[in-house]
Amino acid sequence: MPKSRKSQVSLANHCVSRCVRRAFLCGKDTATSRSFEHRRKWIEDRLHELAQIFAIDLCGYAVMSNHYHVVLHVDQQVANEWSAHEVIEQWHQLFTGNLLSQRHIQGENLGAAESTVLSNCVAEWRSRLMDISWFMRVLNEGIARQANAEDECTGRFWEGRFKSQALLDEAALIACMAYVDLNPIRAKMAKTPEASAHTSIKKRIQKAPTAHSPNHPQQQVKSLLPFAGNPREEMPKGLPFRLTDYIELVDISGRIIRDEKRGAIAPTLSPILERLNIEPKHWKYLISNFKSQFKSFVGTAFKLKQVCQSLGYQRTPGIRGCQSYFP
Repeated sequence: MPKSRKSQVSLANHCVSRCVRRAFLCGKDTATSRSFEHRRKWIEDRLHELAQIFAIDLCGYAVMSNHYHVVLHVDQQVANEWSAHEVIEQWHQLFTGNLLSQRHIQGENLGAAESTVLSNCVAEWRSRLMDISWFMRVLNEGIARQANAEDECTGRFWEGRFKSQALLDEAALIACMAYVDLNPIRAKMAKTPEASAHTSIKKRIQKAPTAHSPNHPQQQVKSLLPFAGNPREEMPKGLPFRLTDYIELVDISGRIIRDEKRGAIAPTLSPILERLNIEPKHWKYLISNFKSQFKSFVGTAFKLKQVCQSLGYQRTPGIRGCQSYFP
């Protein structure tokens, strides 16, 4: 039996939401010549906004014509360190809360019984603020309401619940992020990563030249989880790679895909791939078929077995693919 997303143990999650209607989510409808390109910015702006409210880091994203990809990381430590007042402030950026939380924000004193009730609410809101399902729910509901109002219609906008893959280790994370960032190039919507509109890679590339030290976490895009550099002692929060290495990795990988040739992986890719033990011959396949190749969990076979055992699985789904591509 599949486990709920909330119970899955992962380094990060790759989520995909797809539009259910015939009309494009964000592109141009050739039947009516009506353009919906502006909706791509709706989604991109909302992703960055929600990343500042939830205890969830935005690692990567790509907004396509009828669906979008997003890579998210739950920061439980941040959520647990929030005071009750901070939790209420964060929650009120999304919802009105209740009478007790409104009175608390206004500085009113609450009775013992009222404080107990509010504490229970705060515990529930804290849990939701580090829940990927709630993040996706808030994102999708808001976009659906905007689109329905613009289309002057009602009804379902998204194709059921979002699809999700749990990324269990660094190799799965970097492969998934590159897969997401290269989506527009594979779809021939852009020729280069820096020209890929409404993607995390474009945001990072635009910011890098303006930074005195682009690999320094504090000089990267504020609303994206920064690249903190290669693993070391006293490492700051962030992705365990150098930003410049990752940009180079994506750029060269994009060239290989666009040329539609077998091609060889350039030597400049080796620092990341060697450290993560990813065979260069497998890299092109991973960044072209990541979503379709793997099931709910992605990572090394060892990590996959470990997670499945902790979740009480009788079988190990996707073990063959993980053994092949993440030895």
